[in-house]
Amino acid sequence: MRKTRMVVLALLLVAPGFAQTQTRKPAPGAGVTVVDLTHNLSEKSPNWEGTEKSPFEAKQLGRLDQDGYFSRAICLPEHFSTHIDAPAHFASGAWTVDQIPASRLVAPLVVIDVRAQVAGNPDYLVTPGDVAAWEKLHGRIPAGAVVMAFTGWDSRWNSMKDYRNADAKGTMHFPGFAPETAKLLVTERHVVGLGIDTLSIDYGPSPDYPAHRFVLAQNVYQLENVTNLGAVPPAGATLVVGAAKLEGGSGGPVRLLALVRGR
Repeated sequence: MRKTRMVVLALLLVAPGFAQTQTRKPAPGAGVTVVDLTHNLSEKSPNWEGTEKSPFEAKQLGRLDQDGYFSRAICLPEHFSTHIDAPAHFASGAWTVDQIPASRLVAPLVVIDVRAQVAGNPDYLVTPGDVAAWEKLHGRIPAGAVVMAFTGWDSRWNSMKDYRNADAKGTMHFPGFAPETAKLLVTERHVVGLGIDTLSIDYGPSPDYPAHRFVLAQNVYQLENVTNLGAVPPAGATLVVGAAKLEGGSGGPVRLLALVRGR
């Protein structure tokens, strides 16, 4: 979603591969595979407005050859690349990022695969029927889960034109959650978060973002621009949401990790 608040961070050390989307096998005997569901964060990331100049900026502060250390200052919108929408993003008085209980940032992960539906309709809305089909195979969605819509849209990430998929009038076209599905998941399945591998949990042509308005008003967070959902099972994984504890933040970049047992 489009945002104006900017975040400035000083990075004292960036480990190689920090933001790479990857799957890492566990050490022998560990029994858990860690799957990265995060896009790299850089000026190459598609932005909501579709501007040629990225809202992401990085300024070097320290050089190893001159200063003995490497660091940068970065500036970016709170809602950019793989990120979290805090409830306060659309709901007055709701939680900001720092107020989301830590217990809600580690949760059972549910992945609903709607790639086949999206292939024939870029404006596809995830329906209550899609939820019912998932539950027929895997059982009732557990309370406290994070539900992700796996649309396959992340395959377009390297082309901002294809990822935004705007028509001649500038209206974007990509899939999202139907408002009634979001309401079902929040009020009847008691999820703590919704996520999707597109720019928004509301579909591209939405003029008023009804899913956002309902979900966030219930203190349920959202995760957008997720990737690599095909590397995790539909049920049984645990999601870790690595959100910076940004005081007063409406959102912010996240590192999303899925823990998959038995691989």
